Amino acid sequence: MKLLYDVIESPAHPDLRSVCDSLDYRRLVFSAQRKAISHLKREPPALLVADFFYGYGNNYAGANVSNLDVLLRSLQRYAPGARVVVLADNSQIPHVPKLAALFPLHAVVRVPADLSELEAALG
Repeated sequence: MKLLYDVIESPAHPDLRSVCDSLDYRRLVFSAQRKAISHLKREPPALLVADFFYGYGNNYAGANVSNLDVLLRSLQRYAPGARVVVLADNSQIPHVPKLAALFPLHAVVRVPADLSELEAALG
């Protein structure tokens, strides 16, 4: 079974259980990115699914574009072949290209998403 990291930081994050079961992914759920980063060293994933939030120049101080920068840098180091699926709502979608300019993204899914959209992105 392929390993999927499901990093849930938003109430809009879809339940991926049934999609993971149908696509034969073993799913590890993390409520914080730091927990996912610490687990990367022990068991790197084939796929990462995470919520995207643009930085808007706040405490990211221009060094990072979003909440995902540190996680994706760690992913490049410990699981360079892992695919990344970003979940974003309508207000965040316009900012995703800034992240995509820095990191390769396999798919971007607008939330709320239906089952077929999730299967297509994860498949």
